[in-house]
Amino acid sequence: MSTKQTTDIFSGNVTIRKSVLYGFALGAVFPLFTGFYFFIIKNITFNLSEIINIHLNNPIIFFIDFFPFLLAGFSYFLILKYQKERKDIYNQLLSKENLIQKYSGYIKKIGSGNYSDVENYYFEDDLGQSLIEMKDNLILKSQTEEKQNWISEGKNIIDDILRKHNEIKPLSYEILVKLIEYTDAVQGIFYVFDDEIQKLKSVSSYAYGREKFLKTEYKIGEGLIGQASYEKSVLYRKNLPDEFITVTSGILGEQKPKALVVLPLLGDEKIQGAVELTFLKNNINNNYLLLFEELSEIIGQTLFNIKANTITKKLLSDSQKLTEELKRNEAELRENATQMEKTQVELKKYNIELAQKISEVEQGQKRLHALLENASEVITIYDQKGIIQYVSPSVKKILGFEPEEMIGVNRFERGDKILKEVFQYLLQNPNEARTFEYQYTNKNNKRLWLETGGRNLTDNPAINGIIFNTRNITERKEAETIKRLSSEMQALSENSPDMIIRIDTDGTIFYANPTTRKFLGIDPKLLIGKTIENVEIEKTIQDFIKSLTAEINSEQKEIQKETIFKIGKSKRIVQFNAIPEFGENNILNTILFVVHDITERKEIEIEIENKNKNITESINYAQRIQSAIIPDFDIVKRYLPESFMFYQPRDVVSGDLPWFYVTEDEIYIAAIDCTGHGVPGTLISFIAYFSLNSILNSKEKKTPAEILDALHIQVRRTLKQDSPDSKARDGMDIALVKINYKINQLEYAGAHRPLFFLRGDNLSRYKGDRMSIGGKSIASRSGKEEAKFTNYKIDIAKKDKIFIFTDGLPDQIGGEEGRKYQASRVRDIIIEKNNFSMKEYYHYFVNDFEKWKKNYKQIDDILFIGIEF
Repeated sequence: MSTKQTTDIFSGNVTIRKSVLYGFALGAVFPLFTGFYFFIIKNITFNLSEIINIHLNNPIIFFIDFFPFLLAGFSYFLILKYQKERKDIYNQLLSKENLIQKYSGYIKKIGSGNYSDVENYYFEDDLGQSLIEMKDNLILKSQTEEKQNWISEGKNIIDDILRKHNEIKPLSYEILVKLIEYTDAVQGIFYVFDDEIQKLKSVSSYAYGREKFLKTEYKIGEGLIGQASYEKSVLYRKNLPDEFITVTSGILGEQKPKALVVLPLLGDEKIQGAVELTFLKNNINNNYLLLFEELSEIIGQTLFNIKANTITKKLLSDSQKLTEELKRNEAELRENATQMEKTQVELKKYNIELAQKISEVEQGQKRLHALLENASEVITIYDQKGIIQYVSPSVKKILGFEPEEMIGVNRFERGDKILKEVFQYLLQNPNEARTFEYQYTNKNNKRLWLETGGRNLTDNPAINGIIFNTRNITERKEAETIKRLSSEMQALSENSPDMIIRIDTDGTIFYANPTTRKFLGIDPKLLIGKTIENVEIEKTIQDFIKSLTAEINSEQKEIQKETIFKIGKSKRIVQFNAIPEFGENNILNTILFVVHDITERKEIEIEIENKNKNITESINYAQRIQSAIIPDFDIVKRYLPESFMFYQPRDVVSGDLPWFYVTEDEIYIAAIDCTGHGVPGTLISFIAYFSLNSILNSKEKKTPAEILDALHIQVRRTLKQDSPDSKARDGMDIALVKINYKINQLEYAGAHRPLFFLRGDNLSRYKGDRMSIGGKSIASRSGKEEAKFTNYKIDIAKKDKIFIFTDGLPDQIGGEEGRKYQASRVRDIIIEKNNFSMKEYYHYFVNDFEKWKKNYKQIDDILFIGIEF
């Protein structure tokens, strides 16, 4: 109630008091006027009884005389009533004033930042509750600003160090010192990635008393340092074993670190180095990890720039040295040019004389060249270093090379090993000659047989070298080879398990090996000189051989066919190989028939074919079962109209499984990547499907993280992985999303699979936990309690988009360089095409995947889900 209202109340009471007094006054005055009227004006005298009768008989007079007394009585009644109300109003005003003073003190303390003084304050009314909520928000904002200021201060400290150093060694050491001081770490090592040896090398360390026992190099993926570098994310490990490392200090004595952080340093999207820090506390402040993630690319990019600057400086230094050397050479060339001008004058005199002699020599050379060009041998002269000084023109006809192509060449560098051995022998034994044969590939890539004779004529001034005379003996060697092979063929044919016969184009038999008796039941000697028609064998076999002979005469090429022979009492499947044999001028002379019994092979092929058919039918049946549990996308679209699903198994059945589940208030959707693909992956996907359904069918509501915890336990129990002697490592990775449209919120949890959240053109990546569903975890093997999955809550608005996917798309090999598609490419496309609808996203990714894959095989199952709210 306001002050004005209070004043009005009190003034009303005063007015009522005055009305009472006026009433009584009028009550006394009105009878005077009545008496004055009767006694003075009317001259009428009354006694008391007459006055009473007058008042009783005349209502007007009665009212005039007694109205003031009635008014005074009524006024008194009002005074009593308003006194009580005034007292109540006064008490209310006091209570309100005290509460306002309490609010005022509360607000002043909040404004001055003394949050601890108002920690126990409590208000029941709406205004008080709003003040408490405002205080809580101010505290949260203060804490957030304090965290951000702490991170910014840390980044500024590191930025100052980065700006004042351009060498890695002092830079790395000072960064270690500042990081350890700022984050309460106790030890640190700084690694730089060496691009030449592809390893992380230690360049600085802090607080390690026994550096010579530290491992100074790591490959990518090796140890915790290599693992963090491979994954390109900050690695945080707690509960370090006692034998990990010891901190020695004059103040602390020997201490065992409890926690370790590895910070990968990224520059130009590549690993540039890593920092390892250890802590005496098991749980470190989350602000430290946020600072480390911020510093990852800042320090990494500086390392990249320093490396680039170092390379640039080296190139500049080399360029300057080369320029100075060129200047010196230019001066020498000028001096030589002056001297050459003088020499040129003298040479002109000699040239005239030489021209005459050269003319005479040329005539002699022409005659010699004509002789050598048509010679059947190649004459080659080598100096003592193996360099060809001369080769006769006949080399063109025999070896295919021009003489100019061979002169000045070290022929031994071509790999002519035997020629080199003879050359060395002749150098060491100048009085002996050697003749040898070897194979040689001429300029036209034709393989030749050569015979070469060599002599050492270094003492002969006209030769002054090692001379070789070479001739082509290819035809002779081929004739010898044919003769030898013919003899060997004869021996093989006689002992072959196949029937071998040779006939001419008219069907006359020239040869039949001993196995012919087994196939035809006739002595091979009785077949020689007879035609097929004259041999007493089954008509079907005669006709078959005759048709093959006619076909060979027509096609002039080898033919292979199968037929059935009756050998003894059994029928056998045989394979006929009809091979044409040509003589001179490529004329068909004879046909060689090689007949092989393939009955057993055919039976095996039929058995394999039947087994393959059974396997294919089983896989197709498994595919039908899996298709039945895969959600119908039309149903998904009913609940999530703006969505897409890019699902492409590598084989008939898939190890990737899209999962969809709807309750009264919530929608669940997941992308599951089971161990393996094909049939093994499908079996694991069945376990995932039925286990998830079983968990969701329970009455207890669970977050996605709790669902994954339960799924992990159920998969391990199903595959009996919880037994000590279990060797099963099968499991699955998963990205699970729960959507609640009533409160406009989604929840997410992941096992090795991320979630991309896009709002406008800003993309947030939720990485999920680095542990799988199922399998043998490190914690379970060591007997420790396994970590729980992390649950994320995200408020959603209209036009927000999310994307989840398995590793099939990022791991696909393709592109111009045969590299992986990469999750970063998925991220960049989502951001670049942020105005796309889900349908446009689907068609873009499908086309981009096919373009990327090109002629490469699909290496894994593909599952990619996108949703717009």
